[in-house]
Amino acid sequence: MRLSDIAITTRAPARPPQVSIPDDILGTGRLAPLMAQIALDHGPIFRVVPDSGPLAGSDVVYFVGPEASRFVLLTHREHFSNDLGWTPVLGEALGKGLANMDGPEHPRHRAMMSPAFTAECVDRYLPVTRNVIEARTRSWAARGEIDLAEEARAIAFDVAAAALLGLQMGADVDLMRDRFYALLRGFGDEHQALEGHLLELIAASRRASRERPARSVVDMLARARDEGGNALSDEQILAHVNILLVAGHETTTNLAAWVLYLLAIHPQFGRQVDDELAAALGASADRDAVRGSPALTNVIREAGRLHPPVMFLPRGVVADFEFEGYSVAAGTPAFLAVAAGHRLSTIFADPDTFDPTRFAPPREEHKRHPFALLTFGGGPRMCLGFHFAQMEVKALVAHVRRRYRLTPIPGQDVVEMEGVVQCLADGIRVRVRPAEEAFR
Repeated sequence: MRLSDIAITTRAPARPPQVSIPDDILGTGRLAPLMAQIALDHGPIFRVVPDSGPLAGSDVVYFVGPEASRFVLLTHREHFSNDLGWTPVLGEALGKGLANMDGPEHPRHRAMMSPAFTAECVDRYLPVTRNVIEARTRSWAARGEIDLAEEARAIAFDVAAAALLGLQMGADVDLMRDRFYALLRGFGDEHQALEGHLLELIAASRRASRERPARSVVDMLARARDEGGNALSDEQILAHVNILLVAGHETTTNLAAWVLYLLAIHPQFGRQVDDELAAALGASADRDAVRGSPALTNVIREAGRLHPPVMFLPRGVVADFEFEGYSVAAGTPAFLAVAAGHRLSTIFADPDTFDPTRFAPPREEHKRHPFALLTFGGGPRMCLGFHFAQMEVKALVAHVRRRYRLTPIPGQDVVEMEGVVQCLADGIRVRVRPAEEAFR
């Protein structure tokens, strides 16, 4: 028999396995564990065909786990578009910031923005952060009962306005906050007013560049130059500020509220954090808590593992690829399921249990794989404001734990709206009383 007589059959790689996810699971807190189990049963890539919503009837591909995360965020990131993923979520009105920017523009812009988020700059933002926290929490004990999500949101926006824009608390920030929330909820008539306000701030930063040192992120962006000496345009700075305002307060709101709540319902870990803060007595206590505090750091890691502010990282597939023996075509919508990856029992022991000690030596479960914990993303596009967010949450928790005791209102359901960006549907109601011993 001649070789030419042998029929050779080649089989194209199959599409990822299709699975079903019940519609009524949203908002129950069971979506991430379910998707983690699907990944354990079917592998780190699978597809869902939604019955409703903007992607109804389409193949939607999900990635789960550290190897899938490495593929999407690092080794094959050129096959994915952040613009096609994030812009439908954020909306066109915010413009193109780092989150939804593709191509060579992204690393160029990121390099120009990075100096504003160095450790040195984050240290400079700490005093204004503490001032906002002090002012916003001063009335808590007198009020007796607060909504942690609502309070964390107000604090986070005021901190973002101060650090990003150089604005102090007051009527100006209150008006901007109202306009920004209206814009995020789709009330388009606020867009022009907010944009005009921000453009005025950008113009003022440009004028002041010859007269004073930079005092805010927008000041630094107005002065930034790339390797060729090119500056960012007003429209580019505006888009970056818009995206930073979203990232700088939406995600921090969720994380800070969960940290305070989890410490309140797990007193053994609350006591560990309190002891750590007590050891940082003196005027620099909050600064020391921000720079060190391993127990508090691990609580924040665990809150972010169980309740990541961004549940899914959206992407658009722009080039065909194969992963784990399956093929995915260009044009496919894709999501990296961050929260599901955090619930894999192959990485995290007893993954549905709140246990900050999993991050402490000798366990250090997050070090089993460089892409195991993705609260702030990973790879070259890891959240630029990671250190800023850590500083803000630590400063808030340090201040609150040293001055107040929080007791959750019995009988409430703490419900997380499970979507690309997570939020607390009905907040978290807690009673507030002064701490028996304030570590001052």
